[in-house]
Amino acid sequence: PTHPEPVGLSHKLIDKWEISKSSIVLKERIGQGQFGEVYKAVWNKTAIVAVKTLKPSSCDAADFLREAQIMKRLHHPNLIQLYAVCTQSEPFYLVTEYMSKGSLLAYLQSPEGRGLSIQCLVMMAAKIASGMAYLESRRHIHRDLAARNVLVGEQHVVKIADFGLARMIHNREYVAHAGARFPIKWTAPEAANYSRFTIKSDVWSFGILLTEIVTYGRSPYPGMHNAEVLRQVEAGYRMSKPSGCPPELYDLMLECWAADENRRPSFAEIHTRLEEYCEEERPTYRNMGGTNLFAATRGLRSPSSPINPVPAGSGTSANARYFQNIENLQISVSP
Repeated sequence: PTHPEPVGLSHKLIDKWEISKSSIVLKERIGQGQFGEVYKAVWNKTAIVAVKTLKPSSCDAADFLREAQIMKRLHHPNLIQLYAVCTQSEPFYLVTEYMSKGSLLAYLQSPEGRGLSIQCLVMMAAKIASGMAYLESRRHIHRDLAARNVLVGEQHVVKIADFGLARMIHNREYVAHAGARFPIKWTAPEAANYSRFTIKSDVWSFGILLTEIVTYGRSPYPGMHNAEVLRQVEAGYRMSKPSGCPPELYDLMLECWAADENRRPSFAEIHTRLEEYCEEERPTYRNMGGTNLFAATRGLRSPSSPINPVPAGSGTSANARYFQNIENLQISVSP
């Protein structure tokens, strides 16, 4: 059935972002962060949405509103879409599309995710790269690209989420403020050591994300703690090729992890190479009986297509680990 697009809940209505909080009914909590919670909700009794809330009197209100401003400007089929905001009273709401399968990390670790072929996984990675190539073209950096911050919908659609750390870069780099926290095992050396973030540090993180994808959600650098990872990576250590990982994919990972950030590929190049790999593997994939899966992942909307909320009653319950906390993988950066 065709999904409805209720008036007032579309990203195309640029001057009508604000909606009444009374039109939102919060249902189950599907995530929790330091400054708020994420709920599965119903808008106007017609559409299932996700609602990110900010705890009343939180000192992070400026960042929360900045996230909304960023999301208003970005539209791509592989980025989570903002529908509306509720900022007239606390707690503030960000209303976004709802992804029925939850986080990519939880999905990869689930029985359904573990049943995916490597070809399907690479296609999902290509779509993530497409979303990042769009951010690259818009001069944005994400700063926290990882499987926990990618969401999965029906038919293996993947969308990048959590723009809380995203920044527009007017110069080539963004220097994090003193005390900023970020996940070490996903972070490029120049960002971890000097808080210097560029789109190329996102490329490094994408290489780590690729290892998460091909290992069905294994934590990177298994058996190593943060300090050891920092030390070993600085000395030139790189993770070995995961079991079952195609050599071409591992070569791409190593390029993403080049010590010289200028030698890392662009996301546009990464997207092209992953798409080419998938095209080369399609005959083999068909022989494996995977045509329907593959076709589903290729049938994504174009950026200009309408993005509609899920009708109430049609979605499946999101995994409880929709937004996973990773505080044990973070350190605080000193000035």
